[in-house]
Amino acid sequence: MYGQAVVQSHTVSVECHKEKLRDDSILPFSAFLTDNFGRRHSYLRISLTEKCNLRCQYCMPDEGVKLTPRSQLLSTAEVLTLARLFVREGVEKIRLTGGEPLIKPDVLDVIKELKKLEGLKTIAVTTNGMNLARLLPKLKDAGLDLINISLDSLVPAKFEFIVRRKGFHKVMEGIEKAIEMGFNPVKVNCVVMRGLNEDELLDFVALTEKKPLDVRFIEYMPFDGNKWNFRKMVSYQEMLDLIRQQWPDLERLETGGTTAKTFKVPGFKGQMGFITSMSEHFCGSCNRLRITADGNLKVCLFGNSEVSLRDVLRSGASDEELLQIIGAAVGNKKKQHAGMFNISKMKNRPMIHIGG
Repeated sequence: MYGQAVVQSHTVSVECHKEKLRDDSILPFSAFLTDNFGRRHSYLRISLTEKCNLRCQYCMPDEGVKLTPRSQLLSTAEVLTLARLFVREGVEKIRLTGGEPLIKPDVLDVIKELKKLEGLKTIAVTTNGMNLARLLPKLKDAGLDLINISLDSLVPAKFEFIVRRKGFHKVMEGIEKAIEMGFNPVKVNCVVMRGLNEDELLDFVALTEKKPLDVRFIEYMPFDGNKWNFRKMVSYQEMLDLIRQQWPDLERLETGGTTAKTFKVPGFKGQMGFITSMSEHFCGSCNRLRITADGNLKVCLFGNSEVSLRDVLRSGASDEELLQIIGAAVGNKKKQHAGMFNISKMKNRPMIHIGG
């Protein structure tokens, strides 16, 4: 009944949305995954779990978070059902996130099943790297294409302070193993926080000299419980100015279809990028959707509106009914997020509940 009621309430708006898209000749890409601003959502991030073996300060409140009861989380079968539907509609890239996706017992089975989906070009994982070195051979055999590894400090003691756990050497071992096994690029995600790790920017860039790494500096973003404030955020421009003092010949790379502003020091093997969600949003080119571990579709990381695909799925809804719900949510996606000052005041979930 839930699915039918929601479907009926949104059918008219979705049909109008689809007609508008036909008029604009945006099809044949799925009308359900194209919003009113012509953005085609071909990239889906799926959170496999809320659990994590680290307690990163920017992701989780000091007191931790209350985990969703298991019965309210998507089962593996439900994850794969939704993935098949989104890929059928035009999703070409799926990233598995968490929590920490590599602690999910059947993560290898999930990747193997995703690999079978016709039209899916890329399977990626964002991981904290703690279990990575041990699992990498099996992950590659299962069909994993890309790896993003979170690393916020190159100083072991500071790493432990930020993530509230030991394990720096395990993360570094995972990075080395990924390079050794031919993943290219290996992306390293660093959330930059003033007074904590902005003094390591040059050390991270130096990593790209001899290694084919893509280091991504991420502006500190506000989520429930992470004590964000404007003073802690180091802007993209400030980071860039600091790096240019050391490497004045830093060059900008043209990379279509990516959210990162990408640069390279001439002669270095790797490169670096900046995720500028706060200071220079990239909403106009956003092509991603998120499904949380408890089955909610988020069309914007910073938006607090969500729709439960889990409830619709469990109501026995057909694929067409599910698509109507998805199409309505995508159709309601705003042109851009609210801006850093407004976002910091909005109610949103802790990052660990959303999925990276």
